[in-house]
Amino acid sequence: MVKINLIGEGRRPAAVRKRRDFSASFKKENLVNYMLVAGLVLGLLPLGGEWWWLKSGLERRQGEVKELTKEYDKLKPIIDEVESYKKQQSELERKIDVINELKVNQKGPVRVMDYVSRSVPELVWLTRMEVKARTLRVVGNARNENAVATLIDNLDQYEEFQEPVLRHMRETRGGLYSFEINLNYSLKKPQPAETSQAAGG
Repeated sequence: MVKINLIGEGRRPAAVRKRRDFSASFKKENLVNYMLVAGLVLGLLPLGGEWWWLKSGLERRQGEVKELTKEYDKLKPIIDEVESYKKQQSELERKIDVINELKVNQKGPVRVMDYVSRSVPELVWLTRMEVKARTLRVVGNARNENAVATLIDNLDQYEEFQEPVLRHMRETRGGLYSFEINLNYSLKKPQPAETSQAAGG
């Protein structure tokens, strides 16, 4: 017969459970958290510094803009006065140009006739002279062809006259030579000294 000791089995020592060491895991987790926070702080420091630098620069620029605006407000009346003076000067110069142009147009025929009279050599006399805005027509007689050539050379000496063109030259019954000369001219505007003298006279 087999005997079973039930009492011994009932008194068998119970298994002892080991307690977890929460303090160690807690310390590790806190360390990781501290490291994460420290990393974030270190990462944000450059951004914070850059933000502060940009903010300071912006405030400095805004201050400069305010100062420049104040200076501009002070100088604005002077600037407006200068602009007004420039406009008046431009208008005055335009009026002077118009006056000079009118004087040239008024004195043009007189000057042209003076140039032509100085250019006429001996043995040449004019029978007709037509002066228009920019053209001159001279008709006359000469004793010989050389006299006509001399007249053309003399007219060509004036800068205001373009090269004279001999339209025709033919010998008449009396042994004279009739001729016609055409040319274009452009008179110079009077210089400021001439203008002031004319105004004073």
